Amino acid sequence: MQIALFDLDHTLIPFDSGAVFTRFLAEHGALPASFEPQYLDYCRQYAAGQVDMVEMHRFTVGALAVHAPARLQAWLRDFAARIPALLPPASRALVREHQAAGHLCALVTATTRFVAEPFGHALGLAEVLATEPAYDALGHCTGEIVGEPCFREHKRSHVQAWLARRGVGWPGVARSWFYSDSANDMPLLLAVSDPVAVNPDPVLLAHAQSAGWPVRRIGG
Repeated sequence: MQIALFDLDHTLIPFDSGAVFTRFLAEHGALPASFEPQYLDYCRQYAAGQVDMVEMHRFTVGALAVHAPARLQAWLRDFAARIPALLPPASRALVREHQAAGHLCALVTATTRFVAEPFGHALGLAEVLATEPAYDALGHCTGEIVGEPCFREHKRSHVQAWLARRGVGWPGVARSWFYSDSANDMPLLLAVSDPVAVNPDPVLLAHAQSAGWPVRRIGG
């Protein structure tokens, strides 16, 4: 078996999916005007490698708890319809390249599942490993996370669990690729046979150049 894994934000898309979703919700009056600046502050913490992903998830997803599940699902359908126009053609081509080679492909992202899945589907990636949001008995988002966030070292454990569900362990993977922009993803980048830095942050770029990893640019 050969697998190809793809990060989402600033890798397959040249922007932050959560920020775009936040703006979309703000347009529909679902979030207060003060929400986006606070969200962007969390994004800066992420880029600096200092974010508490559990705290960030409680803030971002917990804010949606006031909305009825049916209303949130309707917004998500509207949001998903906008996504194909936002995707760089090079990203879809990269995914197709691996699929044509017979590789098992998956999106592996820290983004919460209900935002990540529409991007995965638009990119042709049926397999989506993401941070799993918790819901209350009535189906409202609570802001909590089921299990560990799909972030840093837990990305590797999410991939391992995904492979295990298919009856495969890392020794059973003949070759593996992971495409990412962020030094936060170093644990999974170091675990695969073929790490690829895409639009890398300064820390990842320095490591990639030192280690001789390929560096790619995917633009808008």
